Amino acid sequence: MKLGWQQITARVVSPVLALSAAALVLFVTLSPALADTDLTMPVVMPEAVAQLRQQPALGFKAEPVAPGQQPLTAALLENYVKRQQELRSVDVTLAGPQPELTPDLLMGYIARGSLGGNNNALSAIASVTQPLYKPADEKSVTADVVAAYVKDGYEPTPVRVEHANTERECLAQAIYHEARGETSEGQLAVANVIVNRARSGKFPGSLCGVIYQNADKGRYRCQFTFACDGRNDAPGERRAWASSQNLAKEIYAEYAMGEDVGALPSSALYYHTRAVHPSWANTFSRVAAVDSHIFYAPN
Repeated sequence: MKLGWQQITARVVSPVLALSAAALVLFVTLSPALADTDLTMPVVMPEAVAQLRQQPALGFKAEPVAPGQQPLTAALLENYVKRQQELRSVDVTLAGPQPELTPDLLMGYIARGSLGGNNNALSAIASVTQPLYKPADEKSVTADVVAAYVKDGYEPTPVRVEHANTERECLAQAIYHEARGETSEGQLAVANVIVNRARSGKFPGSLCGVIYQNADKGRYRCQFTFACDGRNDAPGERRAWASSQNLAKEIYAEYAMGEDVGALPSSALYYHTRAVHPSWANTFSRVAAVDSHIFYAPN
């Protein structure tokens, strides 16, 4: 007798169902009672900790800024230390209160969440007045380092903002007047020379100082012709000026953080246009030619 598909399906499924039922009975029989099982629930966060976590890390009156851009001020440091001490004074474990916040502990905390990748607390302290600061020169943040920064290196935020804006303005002027007809690579190379000079120790230590060096000595006696040629420096080409400002903003950020601009080697300190061949060019090593400019480094 030929079986229908319903009967065939039933014969195949029945043994499987029987085995499943037997396994379920065995599991229930051998498993401990649910009432005897220890159920661990998450520990409720202490109210004191919850309230502290609601406080802004940068202080109640601080304006929000982009990550890594918050200036390190005495008020910010004081607020951070106080907040960490309050958090550590709350007993949230069986071991009791957390250790006292020390300079070494502060250094370790900041090193794990540093500014801009490899920058640690010391680079944040020194970035305002020493763009070339190398964190490897110091091993840790100490109470003396912090005190010295607050006493000698601290400047109010408005002063630092004004200084940064002035530096960017000077760099934008140089890019515009020296290379506005160049490609972006040519403009970047000219700006790179200015940054190299500021970092070299052979020229003034600021971008504005480099650009306007000897501008007060008289006509055509400065380092960059536009700075002392007696002409009006107000940009007349709107699009080129906007481009110069944007590039200056990017380069100044790299300069302030101690990063390489990357267009030229750090040894490149001089350049001239292809239209001239000054006598000093024979005493230096040619390192690059970009657009209408040729760049040199001292031998």
